[in-house]
Amino acid sequence: MWDAILAFARDYGLFFAKTVTVLLAILVVLGRLGALVRGARETAARLHVRRLDRRLRHLARAIDARLLGKKAWKALAKADEAAEAAATKLRDAGDRKRLYVLDFAGDIRASQVDDLRQEVTAILGARRAGDRVLLRLESPGGVVHGYGLAASQLQRLRDAGVELVVAVDKIAASGGYLMAAVANRIVAAPFALVGSIGVVAQMPNLHKLLKKHDVDIELLTAGKYKRTLTVFGENTPEGRAQFQRDLDQTHQLFQAVIARHRPDVALDEVADGRVWYGSQAKEIGLIDELGTSDDLLVQASADHDVVQVRWRGRPALGARLQAWTAATAGAAFGRVLDLLWARQVQGPR
Repeated sequence: MWDAILAFARDYGLFFAKTVTVLLAILVVLGRLGALVRGARETAARLHVRRLDRRLRHLARAIDARLLGKKAWKALAKADEAAEAAATKLRDAGDRKRLYVLDFAGDIRASQVDDLRQEVTAILGARRAGDRVLLRLESPGGVVHGYGLAASQLQRLRDAGVELVVAVDKIAASGGYLMAAVANRIVAAPFALVGSIGVVAQMPNLHKLLKKHDVDIELLTAGKYKRTLTVFGENTPEGRAQFQRDLDQTHQLFQAVIARHRPDVALDEVADGRVWYGSQAKEIGLIDELGTSDDLLVQASADHDVVQVRWRGRPALGARLQAWTAATAGAAFGRVLDLLWARQVQGPR
């Protein structure tokens, strides 16, 4: 009889545990779905703002905390508190200047321009008289329309009267330099690569290979220059000439931006596609100063709120649901394997 009671208790306990597990799983799923829906609506959370001047001060104080005696450390901490109180008073009165810090690490498609446009819009809405912007730029260039739009976003700051400084620690070439040229001031590290004021385009042509295998390609256009060079068809001298004229026109537009913002640059000498190191670029007027973005941050932190502004768009709700479902399914499968393994090791009771 006792065996029957124990068996019933064991079976009932297992049934109860399974029921509770299912209910908890349902509650977790509903909770996660609710969080995803709420997150999709909270667009303000996409803008991340961080005080870099505090971070720089904390870095320095980390060394002082190790090396200074107790008395000297307390005195330094007291001085920091007084300085922060004075800065807070200026900040509350609107007299504390800000240096907004943006980062642009460009790829060939200039895909970061969507983040940049949001960041610029946010700054233009919050900026006060005397505020400045520092753009830490790193890009070897890429598509004309993408980098043209990125330069136009920076031009919005200039048109609003906001001083813009571009810092190039590694490279700002081609479309990257097109962006940098918009700035009031360009600061580059001595070995940073700068320039490449030129335009390039290339494509393979498979016409001879296709012709060898008796493959014809029919290309129909409406408009004499709708298609100048093709991958599969036979390119003509007239088409090549028009394609070259298109490149030359783009190059002229590029040079016009440089001439507008850096009128002292001798374009006849530098607009040939070459790149220069920072120290060389200063001599020919492509940049204004030698230095790093770190130098600029440390200098500004003495009397500015140094604020990093970053826009990070949330993935679409469908993509987030898909990623969460995959992760949840993987975790559940792993849990099942764990239970099966445990049962195999322990054996039936």
